[in-house]
Amino acid sequence: MIEQRNNTNLIGIMCVLGGTFALGIQDMIIKLVSGTYPLHEIGFVRSVFAILLTCVFLKMEGGFRQLRSSRPGTHLARGVLLICANMAYFLGLASMPLGDAAAIFFSAPLFITLFAIPFLGEKIGLQRWLAVSVGMIGVIIMLRPGTDAIRLVGLLPLFAAVCYASIQILARKLGAVENASVMAFYVQVCFIAFSLGFGLVFGSGWMSSGNNVTLDFLFRAWSVPDAFGFAMMAACGLLVGIGGYLLSHAYRIAQVRTVASFEYAGLPFAVLLGFLVWGDLPDRLSIIGILLIALSGLYVFYREKLTREQGEQTMVKEPVLRD
Repeated sequence: MIEQRNNTNLIGIMCVLGGTFALGIQDMIIKLVSGTYPLHEIGFVRSVFAILLTCVFLKMEGGFRQLRSSRPGTHLARGVLLICANMAYFLGLASMPLGDAAAIFFSAPLFITLFAIPFLGEKIGLQRWLAVSVGMIGVIIMLRPGTDAIRLVGLLPLFAAVCYASIQILARKLGAVENASVMAFYVQVCFIAFSLGFGLVFGSGWMSSGNNVTLDFLFRAWSVPDAFGFAMMAACGLLVGIGGYLLSHAYRIAQVRTVASFEYAGLPFAVLLGFLVWGDLPDRLSIIGILLIALSGLYVFYREKLTREQGEQTMVKEPVLRD
């Protein structure tokens, strides 16, 4: 039994790493094409290919009857939050080093811990409060307030982290009643609808000034992509489909407390990709901020793991005591 659990945990870890790396490559591609195509066009093509791949996963997992949902409002709320998270994060990528944007986004577990207090009624001990505080100091260092190098654009991945944390709290509040492929399907439907609507209003480029990298990425006019551009957008769709499926599969077969911390492998991977593609290396302040965010997030995972293990031990011991 223990050996079987270890095997499933190992498979789960491999799935988390594979999913994290797939999403990291997707981020790199989006940053790569952000100077040529608008975000809503990339999002549309990406979501079309992602939903096609999701349909394959749905077929493998029991067919399309699963799409009959009793919670359409929940899917809509989740889709809106994910659209906000993705839009904000990708807009940040357009004008920030990949590693810096990823580091700020990885503050999401800290916000999950904070949001769990009022919305889930969880009690947070002193050590986790300290970890969250240290992580927030890391975020502040990354944003660099009070200096000439202050990066307001850094608020975009921070907002994305808040939205992502809200999604996780919503999932914990409602409970998992549908599989990941069903949720992914409805999320991509929301993305397609949003991208088309946004494109109809702003697709002519009338809001693009040409003076701001981030705003131009958002409001640039739609254009027919060349073969390379279309291939990159399609690759993003396949990568997000594969990455999302691997992550959801990992959490389905393995213990959450075992595999969750391995998502932080995406942080050094993002720094590596930023260096290999753009030659970006974090400066001293960024390195300090990245380390504080990563270490505090990992410590939060560690404390949650200890808390859950202690709870399980209590549950196991009680019947023995009654016997």
